[in-house]
Amino acid sequence: MKRLILAVTNDLNYDQRMIRICTSLTEGGYSVTLIGRQFTGSPALVPRPFRQKRLSCFFRTGKLSYLEYNLRLFFYLLLIRTDGVCAIDLDTILPFYFISKLKSIPRVYDAHELFCEMKEVVTRPRIYKIWKWVERYTVPKFKHGYTVNDAIAEEFHRLYQVNYEVVRNVPVLYPITIPDKPEKYILYQGAVNEGRSFETLIPAMQWVNAQLIICGDGNFMQTAQELVNGYGLTDKVIFKGRVLPAELRQYTLQAWAGVTLFENNGMNNYHSLGNRFFDYMHAGLPQLCVNYPAYKEINNKYNIAVLTNDLRSETLAERLNELLNNKNLYYQLQQNCLQAREAINWQQEEKKLLAFYKNIF
Repeated sequence: MKRLILAVTNDLNYDQRMIRICTSLTEGGYSVTLIGRQFTGSPALVPRPFRQKRLSCFFRTGKLSYLEYNLRLFFYLLLIRTDGVCAIDLDTILPFYFISKLKSIPRVYDAHELFCEMKEVVTRPRIYKIWKWVERYTVPKFKHGYTVNDAIAEEFHRLYQVNYEVVRNVPVLYPITIPDKPEKYILYQGAVNEGRSFETLIPAMQWVNAQLIICGDGNFMQTAQELVNGYGLTDKVIFKGRVLPAELRQYTLQAWAGVTLFENNGMNNYHSLGNRFFDYMHAGLPQLCVNYPAYKEINNKYNIAVLTNDLRSETLAERLNELLNNKNLYYQLQQNCLQAREAINWQQEEKKLLAFYKNIF
């Protein structure tokens, strides 16, 4: 049985993407260990079919926290046996590169996004310079890799002449029953980070006759809460913080509509294909979504969302009210979601993932 080690920099309990990937690899016959970080207040690990390991760090935030985590990850990897390693995004790539060289084992890059093009990186010249150096140094040396859509795969090929597979980050197909929804709330789920349009979405709720429920945490949380207080929307915008996947599915199923918004301030956002886009679809949930290429391509085929080119508050309010009040449109989108989920699901993407690893070993 081949042993695989994968690592992320977040809390393992909440990473639905890695839970799916590691479960599929385990069921595919691999011995899998997923490594993440131990945070202050982290709840006990939820039992999974694969091994999980949390690394504790002294530094909680900032550049030193990344440096410390990477050093701890390197020394942990040095002491355990493995037949292959997989770095999840750029912030874990250096330890895996050096370990794979030292142990002469295959290395894989799982590129969920164009890391250097995230707003919190690309808008900070010194930070961008550091991460771009890491990318240029390591990615060409990772010949095996996969990412979440064709546009990102093409960009990696253009920059570094690597041919990465596409494994979309979509939910497992479960049977669902759409419940009655007397409380029409709008849902945002995912990282509360810069570049997610909270600066215009939160003010938009002044003109929307529904609550906005936000499930997640991130580097924009404090500013988002200040915006809510500043606009007097504490009864309209509710922060739930991080929610475990099983509970989050219930929030999503009960919601009236979802939102998938990104500012067009970097190639990563423009070519994104957010997890929440598919999570909403799998819950039969119509959504308001940015009209960027990857979303537009899927929506042209399945018509599951209201797309917008304009992220101004007034426009977002208008589009959300359309989802709240136009029953014919709403129920058509809902039915289209239920059809689309039968074609786009993890059972299909899992086949690509297992074929990818089989080819390596």
